[in-house]
Amino acid sequence: MKPAIQYTIDSSNTHAHLFRVSLHIENPQAGQVVSLPVWIPGSYLIREFSKNLQNLKAQQGGKSIAVVQDNKCEWYTNAKAAQSLHLTYEVYAFDNSVRSAWLETERGFFNGTSLCLRVHGQEDMPHALTVSPIKGNSWSVATGLQAVKVNKQGFGEYLAANYDELVDCPFELGQFWRGEFTACGIPHEFVVAGTLASFDGARLMADTQKICETEIKFWHDKKAAAHVPFKRYVFMLNAVEEGYGGLEHRNSTALICNRRDLPTKDMKKMSEGYVTLLGLISHEYFHTWNVKQLRPAEFKRYDYRQENYTELLWFFEGFTSYYDDLLLRRAKLIDDATYFRLLNKTINMVLQAPGRLLHSVAQASFDAWVKYYRQDENTPNATISYYTKGALVALCIDLSLRSQGTSNLDNVMRGLWQRCQGGPLREVDLLAELEVQTGRSWSKEIKAWVHGTQELPLKTLLSSHGVVVHEDPPQMAQRLGLRVVEAQGVVQIKSVLRGGAAEKAGMAAGDEWWAVASSKAKSQTWRLKRLEDLTLILGADKKAKVTLSRDQKVLELVLSIPTDVHTWRLSYTQTNNPHQDRTHQWLDAV
Repeated sequence: MKPAIQYTIDSSNTHAHLFRVSLHIENPQAGQVVSLPVWIPGSYLIREFSKNLQNLKAQQGGKSIAVVQDNKCEWYTNAKAAQSLHLTYEVYAFDNSVRSAWLETERGFFNGTSLCLRVHGQEDMPHALTVSPIKGNSWSVATGLQAVKVNKQGFGEYLAANYDELVDCPFELGQFWRGEFTACGIPHEFVVAGTLASFDGARLMADTQKICETEIKFWHDKKAAAHVPFKRYVFMLNAVEEGYGGLEHRNSTALICNRRDLPTKDMKKMSEGYVTLLGLISHEYFHTWNVKQLRPAEFKRYDYRQENYTELLWFFEGFTSYYDDLLLRRAKLIDDATYFRLLNKTINMVLQAPGRLLHSVAQASFDAWVKYYRQDENTPNATISYYTKGALVALCIDLSLRSQGTSNLDNVMRGLWQRCQGGPLREVDLLAELEVQTGRSWSKEIKAWVHGTQELPLKTLLSSHGVVVHEDPPQMAQRLGLRVVEAQGVVQIKSVLRGGAAEKAGMAAGDEWWAVASSKAKSQTWRLKRLEDLTLILGADKKAKVTLSRDQKVLELVLSIPTDVHTWRLSYTQTNNPHQDRTHQWLDAV
């Protein structure tokens, strides 16, 4: 029996970048209402997908009926009950990201939140989606949605249990590279669009398989396949000239990376870009458990019409960010030095953001809709990333547990999986699980580390695991309290950090820093093309005369260059490490 809600997707109009969608509703309500989501779960910004919908028409009983827009994303019809209703519309698709939809002659991609109108009152019924084949086209289809009747290329009918599942399974269309592997007995598929001839698909498959097996075993016991919350999994990677990101789904993920970051057949040493790609794969796959299954209680049922607020992104994104690189280390894809370099980068990103002293990571989670996803020149001063600080909160909890010898964060995560039955989670659940694992309350730590703005006890906890923290002179941008872009011989100021030397001198975001001279009398003025050249130009002088342009006006400022700013550098060696056993358990345990 056919589902009462049926979508048909026609992707043949590639030149106009238009998906044509037909929606059949077998048993509409009187005055049936439909709407398009304003956001996509996992990306916390109102994106107004309805702006791309056009030419919406409705028919019932073979006759056209009125469709009236009620608000920015919702329409009601003059439909009668108990008589099938048919809607047609087009969606402009030219957003080459993981969040929306894309269609052109080389490739197609879509999330259901961009293409599939929600049929109000029937969200929990089965939904069918048919991807129509394109005449004369050699494209294929990849998706995590259950296939019902498809051809060899994947065109045909797919089935979702409800609307939530439908819009949580993106589709990739085109002539892509495809590979398959099993992890703990579960079939996985990897498709990559935009590859070059040098691409080493076998290497990507082998490394991804190690990640998947490591993470499945992290969450489940030896009979892993019986407990994993999916029967198959699909990675969809779009390789482009410039781009990076991912978006998790229930049994798939959409990824985007720089083409140069893909492994190549002649690659002898893992590149930094490839390590970053593997970290992204690890991050999004970990989300299968930690945000798609375990999830904020506020997300028990998504409201697609408006913002869905939670203070828990520090846990769901931050803890996932902690484990993404750590599990690469445990999968033996990176060594200790690489892991600590990545951890070092995360620590410095937090320490170099003045907003950490103003905005707690819980507040940052709640404000993701207006701060993290709407970044501007003042963002580093106003808030902190729940990804990076959340990862350091996870680090502090993990190392505290391991220092006390009572448990570890791995056990806490698995305990939460059981406690919450792979479903909605609240902060009190984390506190309860920590208390069960250790026999004491963790309210004090969570209040200070999550809801407060004081510095985290990183040095103490790292040293308890044999990791030495060195304070080194920073690069010039950090030393001055600046974030800049250096291009074509111009130093463009992007952000001025609160309390730094640049702010005290009067510099502002948007300034172009043209020239500099020593404060000494009759000193020569030099054109400045790179910040690091300041040391060469000024020598030992700690005062400089700065020439910059602001709104077509030339300004001269006096800049004092500080000497008391430092950056962290982590070092770790197993030699003469009194905490070697404890550190081994941290880095290697699964």
